[in-house]
Amino acid sequence: MEKINKDGTTYLNPYLGGVILGTVLLLAFYISGRGLGASGAVKNTVAATVNVIAPEHVAKSAYYSQFAGGDKNPMGNWLVYEVIGALAGAFLSGLLFNRLKFKVEHSPKITNRRRLVFAILGGVVFGFGSQLARGCTSGAALSGMAVLSLGGYITMIAIFGTAFIAAWVFRKNWI
Repeated sequence: MEKINKDGTTYLNPYLGGVILGTVLLLAFYISGRGLGASGAVKNTVAATVNVIAPEHVAKSAYYSQFAGGDKNPMGNWLVYEVIGALAGAFLSGLLFNRLKFKVEHSPKITNRRRLVFAILGGVVFGFGSQLARGCTSGAALSGMAVLSLGGYITMIAIFGTAFIAAWVFRKNWI
């Protein structure tokens, strides 16, 4: 049940990966009563960092005081551990299958610097969008669809529609 690429590397079958992801999502709902998500971990990490640097700002801020300050521990949120686990799992997978190396994947038509600039800009736009939408792809779309939320389906359509348009606009950077 693995997929072999042109360069000979093998990857997990995407259908099996989907079943595993669905099972993890089901277990997340069963165990924690919530779906998966990652943007909340970033929000909690930022709140914890601001609380260490400027606790008086957190106390005055209506936004930050939801997550940090006083006896609130934003790093105790289970989403933080979920993201740490995903990063540790990715690192471990790369280590076990000898794919752990620093490299920048890009088309021969662009430079490493241009690829990194686009990746960072895309990450910033996605991060802003996830906060604006009150959830990332996993939280708003995947978990929303899992509970048959109309908003989850609309979010998934918007994500794929926007990605389709963005891919068409920026295709010269990759092809």
